[in-house]
Parts: sequence; C-alpha cells; structure tokens
Amino acid sequence: MAQTTPNHKLTVSGWAAHDSSGVVTPYTFKRRVNGADDVSIKILLLWEFVHPILTMSKMIGVSLCTRRSWYVVHVPESLPMDAAAPLLCAGITVYSPMIDNNLHETPGKKIGIVGLGGLGHVAIKFGKAFGHHVTVISTSPSKEKEARERLGADDFIVSTDPQQMQSKMRTLDFILDTVAATHSIGPILELLKVKGTLVLVGAPDKPLDLPSFPLIFGKRVVKGSIIGGMKETQEMMNFCGKHNITCEIETVTPDRINEGLTRLANNDVKYRFVIDIGGKNSSL
Repeated sequence: MAQTTPNHKLTVSGWAAHDSSGVVTPYTFKRRVNGADDVSIKILLLWEFVHPILTMSKMIGVSLCTRRSWYVVHVPESLPMDAAAPLLCAGITVYSPMIDNNLHETPGKKIGIVGLGGLGHVAIKFGKAFGHHVTVISTSPSKEKEARERLGADDFIVSTDPQQMQSKMRTLDFILDTVAATHSIGPILELLKVKGTLVLVGAPDKPLDLPSFPLIFGKRVVKGSIIGGMKETQEMMNFCGKHNITCEIETVTPDRINEGLTRLANNDVKYRFVIDIGGKNSSL
C-alpha cells in the first residue's frame, strides 16, 4: 500500500496487485505533492513487469513542466515512443558494457551475443551500428532466420551443437552474455580469442559454472555490468535516434495486464511487453 503522510494530498489512479494471487485491478491512492526538484510526467507507457507482483522498472511519457531535470531522459522525436520505451532498461543494459569495452571506438571486431531475447536483440542492433561482425549464440536453432534476416546478425551458433561450437573456437573478440537462466559459460569462453572478454548482464538465480582452464589458457576476462547513469542513458538515446534503433515490442492495454502476466509466467513473451496506459490517441 502507498505510504500516506500529510504531504500526500493528490488522489491518483493506477493498477496494483493486492495479494499473492498476482491479479491486477484498478487502484486509487494518494501521492505526495511535487517538490522543487520533481518533474510531472503524464505516463503513456509502462514495461518490465514481473509476475506475480507487478513491478514496473521504467516508464515513459510526456513532461508537463517546462524545465529540464536530471531525472528525465529526452526521447528523440524520430523514435516511436512505444518501441523506444524499453531502451531505457534493456537498451542501456547492453549499451553500457559495449561502451565500457570501447566497442564504439574500435569497429571491425567480432563480437558474440548469447541469448536472443529482450536484451540480446537490442545488443545485435548496437553491435551492428558500432560496425562489428555480430554472432548470435543460442540454444534455439529456430531463431537463426530471425537473427539474420530481421535483426541483421552476421553469424549464428547453436550452442548445443558440439560441432558448431568446435568450429568457432577462438574466433570472437568480445562476448555479451544476456541469458538469465543458469548455464555453463565454459564452452562459451572457448569461443573467445586469447585475451578476449566475456561480460555478463543476465542474472541467473543460481551460481554459474565457471571452469578455470578456459580462463587460464586463454588469458580471458569474465566480468559483469549493469545499467548506466543518466548521462550515458541520454547518450544512448541520442545514438538510437541517429541510427534508428528501437526495441521489438508487443503492446498490451491495461485491461489485458493479467493476460500479459500469465503469458510472462508461461515464458510466452518474445522480446518486450509494453503497456499502453495513455493510448495512442489520448489527448495531452
């Protein structure tokens, strides 16, 4: 339940799960009055919700105060707002490690993206925009056509195929692992060249299997990364505007939130759900 203080004077409407069933219903609550450093935003779109508790990690909308704030990121006008919305989470999550490893300054590298989901498909787009040869590493052979034809990947490796993995040993300079499920990264490390780097941005709930020999004999590096700050996020949005990079999305309306949660629990989500709160034709 929302906290109530004497400063919580404004009545607002939203959606909330009130018990462990996870069923989301309309919810009216009090919020505090804006302070001097706050920005009022009409929320149009929400995304990144987690079942059974509805957790929104990001939102996008139209600012109703004229001044700028360091809390706010500007979305380039060239990008559709719904498809740009998940960039503020999935986009910056994969953009930041690429910048940290200087992929924006050294085109022509051979990079690998492990996993073709909400993070992976955006990473492919960034990799290509930075001028690299991009290889997708996936357990699903059925995803190869989409990786190549729709997203622009240059190569595809089925990680469960020993022959394919063997043939691509020591061919990649950099690998970004976006998989959230528990998996062994030993075979993936073998794809790296000597002194290559593997960055983890997925978050499995169990420890990863990290054998020592691929690290030792290949002088390889394994490290993690998280989203960037506000400055880097704005730089990413500007880069996306320049290169027309957006996320692949499926839009759902508020009345279908519970359907979306059920599909999420059943792993029936291809890339990203976006909840259209304001409606495409809503007036500002």
